[in-house]
Amino acid sequence: MSNYRTLDNITVKGKRVLLRLDLNIPMNNGIVKDTNRLKRSAPTVIELSNKGAKIIIISHYGRPKKKPDAKLSMQPIVEPLAKASGRKINFVHNCIGAVAENAVANLLEGEIVLLENLRFHNGEQTNDINFASSLAKLADIYVNDAFSASHRAHASIKGVADILPAFAGRLMEAELNALNYTLQGPVIAVIGGDKVSTKLNILINLVSQVEVLAIGGCMANTFLFANGVGIGKSLVEPNFIDTVYDIQAKAKEANCDILLSIDAIVADALVADVKTKTVDILKVPSNKMILDIGPKTLELITKRIEACKTLVWNGPLGAFEMKPFDKNTIALAKTVADMTDRGQIISIAGGGNTMAALAEAGVIDRFSYVSTAGGAFLEQLEGKDLPGITALKIN
Repeated sequence: MSNYRTLDNITVKGKRVLLRLDLNIPMNNGIVKDTNRLKRSAPTVIELSNKGAKIIIISHYGRPKKKPDAKLSMQPIVEPLAKASGRKINFVHNCIGAVAENAVANLLEGEIVLLENLRFHNGEQTNDINFASSLAKLADIYVNDAFSASHRAHASIKGVADILPAFAGRLMEAELNALNYTLQGPVIAVIGGDKVSTKLNILINLVSQVEVLAIGGCMANTFLFANGVGIGKSLVEPNFIDTVYDIQAKAKEANCDILLSIDAIVADALVADVKTKTVDILKVPSNKMILDIGPKTLELITKRIEACKTLVWNGPLGAFEMKPFDKNTIALAKTVADMTDRGQIISIAGGGNTMAALAEAGVIDRFSYVSTAGGAFLEQLEGKDLPGITALKIN
């Protein structure tokens, strides 16, 4: 992290610290369903509190229509965040203006407030300078611990960082260290998901940085189709066939092996309790859909992982949301976790669906690192400059 300003570079005692977290976590009827992101954010909160900072936590939640929406209030997150950090946290019913300013003015050293949803204001997502200034006037220092939101040039990510001295929190530091380390040495990337179009840039970028690129999910169908393989009724993006050819050509030039399915689990449709069949990839029936990789493909990917030192994983290998098409994604997750435990592989995964798969497999704590981010994880792997990260760099 020598290229970034961190908490090691500042004295926070008595300072007002505007702490940007990503508290956009799963809730159902106002009840938090997954506290993993809260637990990951807690160390920065605890450290700042212990060092005597006056902490002002800000975050977005959901997609309100740029106005207050009680269903998308930050208030239900106060208690779970307080529990995760072991600190009392008070809630403030606005994030700017007199209400917020008065709450901050009354803070003592070590005390914490959580402000209301940033997206209740139009200026957050447009990076409005007036909104950013209203946030910035609350504090002396800005700390970004929301890597998962740092690909967005929003007021609380970029605007405030342009006004206040900006530093990386401990979760941000860990995310950047993990991702910067990942692509060193022999690497296999396992990339799944629905569409080539959504991960086009990452595929183009990765083939020049990794030794092996294993492609799964519906995205693999377009690669198979482009190579003349019959895929039955499977979802495909025919407009991206030329893109597939470009990616394959770049991979060949870079000596990167692209792994596609050699067998598959197929069914009539993606519905619960449907009858499934495992077939050779060259024998997919015309009336069936490919919905998961097959056991031979799983074995092939596993063997290639065993020959590498690091793994980058984003996206499930099948239609993970519907059993039994989560089977081989979970099987690979457990295998990689075992390899990680034995010190055979550095395993780094990222993205919401990937985190869900690892949680389902019960191995989320056994990977070397699991990124909280989806979009930011991918864009960092693409080599993009992320607005929130650029603001933290030492000039």
